[in-house]
Amino acid sequence: MRLIPIYTWNKGIRNFDIRSKRFSKQPWAQGVILLCCVLVAMLLANLPFTSHLYHSFLETTLTIHAGSPDGSINIFFPRDMTVEKFINDILMVVFFFTVGLEIRREIAYGELSSPRKALMPVIAAFGGVIAPALIYTLINHGTAASSGWGIPTATDIAFAVCILSVLGDRVPVSLKVFLTALAIADDLIAILVVALFYGGTIKLGILAIAFAVIVLTFLLRKLGEKNMFPYILLALVVWALFYYSGIHATMSGVVMAFLIPSSPRYNKSQFQHKWKKYSARFEEFADVPSNAFPNGPQRHCLKKLSAIGNGSMDMTYRLETALSPWVNFLIMPVFALANAGVEIADVSYFNVFRYDPMLGSVSMGIFLGLLLGKPIGITLFSWIAVKCKAGEMPSGASWPMFFAVACLGGIGFTMSIFVDTLSFGGQAPEVMNAMRDMGKIAVLLGSVSAGILGSALVNVAGKFENRKK
Repeated sequence: MRLIPIYTWNKGIRNFDIRSKRFSKQPWAQGVILLCCVLVAMLLANLPFTSHLYHSFLETTLTIHAGSPDGSINIFFPRDMTVEKFINDILMVVFFFTVGLEIRREIAYGELSSPRKALMPVIAAFGGVIAPALIYTLINHGTAASSGWGIPTATDIAFAVCILSVLGDRVPVSLKVFLTALAIADDLIAILVVALFYGGTIKLGILAIAFAVIVLTFLLRKLGEKNMFPYILLALVVWALFYYSGIHATMSGVVMAFLIPSSPRYNKSQFQHKWKKYSARFEEFADVPSNAFPNGPQRHCLKKLSAIGNGSMDMTYRLETALSPWVNFLIMPVFALANAGVEIADVSYFNVFRYDPMLGSVSMGIFLGLLLGKPIGITLFSWIAVKCKAGEMPSGASWPMFFAVACLGGIGFTMSIFVDTLSFGGQAPEVMNAMRDMGKIAVLLGSVSAGILGSALVNVAGKFENRKK
């Protein structure tokens, strides 16, 4: 009698596992999870019985302490590391590392692999960065909020792809590819913006050591080292040096992504030779007496074949494949939980879109930058590129549909919130925190509005084009 509940329980677990795998493979899955995490973070930050616990947890200090018994030596590493900084300065390194791998792959084989393919989305990405920055600067020039110009310049590829998948065949495939390539180019520009404008005071001595380690990694790759361990060790060293040098530590992830070997351990002829060798041995051992399949010698051959298969794929592909699920379904949701929790009451005195001669209006600059600056900049620069024959219009796309999809470029979220956490550092702590909170609110409002506007315009443009046919 007891076997029935156990069987039912195991069957339920298997069904849940199958459904969760199917869900994780959907293109909209990451966007849905991020949105849920945003809502949970807002609730945790604003409910009376969770607000204090939420902020106290994020401010908890995490330190590795090593010291001598007599107390003469005390080493704390990393310094001033809280749970929130651990997420933003360590976990986000893995996110930027996978972004770097993705950009590198697109440059090598994908939509950015040739000047002809890359030019249009890259030009559009620059337009999508310059226009929002100009709108923000026009609103906040000469105020305490002026340093936040980089916040509305980024596009969140997860949410954009999520909405495109929901819209289905109403959007031409060429425009979906274009927006994806644009978001990748946009990420690269955002990374440069963070590296150049949102770091701390640069310590040249430590930065010089970091550069030497980077050169060592490059030489290691040139010498043909294909094992992963040395690169992981050097990546940790570069992260630590970046952390103390004044350049934001997440940039170490991007740098190391471009230094990982891109050639496989086995070339085509080596792979074929080794595969035939162990496949033949597998067949030879079929006659070994054994009640099990595969038998012991065959298991050894299968392990070798598995290793040969892994060795025929380059390290960048293996790392991206291994890390992407963790980034999409753990690191990014944790980042959203830690950074989207804004106490509305604490910033209510700023009044969301009120302009102050001294403080400016963080919210207005970000909201208008995402909602208007992004689509206008993307469309205008693309139109100029087409007219100057520097780029080609995506096949099967009209300008109304192009503008509608460009509106989805105003979904900033992840990168915009990340830049927001680095902005307004020169202000008093209470003003800085209030501005950052208002920036997060504006990013959420602007991203949601851009998503709704883009979706609505896609439907309108689609109906208009159907009538013309």
